[in-house]
Amino acid sequence: MTVNYESEKLVLRLWYMTHRTCDWLGRCEDQVFGEYKLTKEQYAVLSTVKYLDEPVRVTDIARWLERSTNSVSMIVDRMVKVGLLRRERARGDRREVCVFITSKGETVLKPAILAGREFIGKILSPLSHEDRHTLLSLLETLKYRAFEYLNPGVDIEEMRRNEITGQANLVERLVQYTSPSTPEAKRQGDEKGKTI
Repeated sequence: MTVNYESEKLVLRLWYMTHRTCDWLGRCEDQVFGEYKLTKEQYAVLSTVKYLDEPVRVTDIARWLERSTNSVSMIVDRMVKVGLLRRERARGDRREVCVFITSKGETVLKPAILAGREFIGKILSPLSHEDRHTLLSLLETLKYRAFEYLNPGVDIEEMRRNEITGQANLVERLVQYTSPSTPEAKRQGDEKGKTI
């Protein structure tokens, strides 16, 4: 009886801690990205558009962020109003609307990515490299179990394979985008140095 009670207490503590950690990380992200006049949702949309490469549809963003198309569409609407994104009809199919990052969006995205990387580095600093891998593995396991709960019969192994490829590509592209040694970063630096 005691073992069962202790096990139940541990499960409830983990549930509570998972929620609280997620809440606090979200608040921190809002503060970090707020320095660039972005919410964490706006940051996620901008970095997704940058990762997926243009042209991108709202449905593509929603799929990548695992959010509803309606909620992403509302975020995109607000971002268009403040000049971070623009919408254009696709040339091949006038019914299709694509989303593009504006120069204002580009201006805030790169430093926001760097600030986000610095923030998460500080948060993870108490963990060893091995502990970080363990945490990543545990979080992935929980995510897939939750996804499986909501989507009974889904092929989790296929989902894992697709996500590993997508995440690797995302990380590589964001590193290239923010690294001062990449051609894109050099080109942006050269453009900043030009006088008008």
